[in-house]
Amino acid sequence: MTWTRGQSVPSASLLMILSWEEWPTHQKAVLPFSEIWITLKKSAKRNHMKFNKGKRRVLHLGRNNPKHQYRLGVDLLGSSSAEKDLGVLVDHKLSMSQQCALVAKAANGILGCIQKSVASRSREVILPLYSALVRPHLDYCVQLWAPQFKTDRELLERVRQRATRMIKGLEHLS
Repeated sequence: MTWTRGQSVPSASLLMILSWEEWPTHQKAVLPFSEIWITLKKSAKRNHMKFNKGKRRVLHLGRNNPKHQYRLGVDLLGSSSAEKDLGVLVDHKLSMSQQCALVAKAANGILGCIQKSVASRSREVILPLYSALVRPHLDYCVQLWAPQFKTDRELLERVRQRATRMIKGLEHLS
């Protein structure tokens, strides 16, 4: 589906219940939300699933968005300024600064645990721990949330510098 600036987008987790192959061929164009909801309800019933309508939110994109209210059946969907889907946080401006901050916080927390619990500071010990425990947080979906701003790139670079300072003999490189 294609969403343009100024449109309201239902949470991707709501839209990802059906695979693309399950959509009827004549509906593979942009569908009104009511038709999407009908198709989702049929699929949920067929697969013996229930929707938790309280978890569904609408992310309003763009500056001049009229922020329409949407309903699932009789329930109004809540609005959200940011949504997390598949581990990536997206805000209403499509800025990834919050995602960078979350990733840096998680990576720094893991580095802190490594620093407190591992006595050796040799490259042979720290590098595999960094590669296995910290780097996956920094690399997960990086193609999607690639840091756009200099401050975001510097924040992630400080995590890498902290890891470098932990290695004995490489403290001067950061």
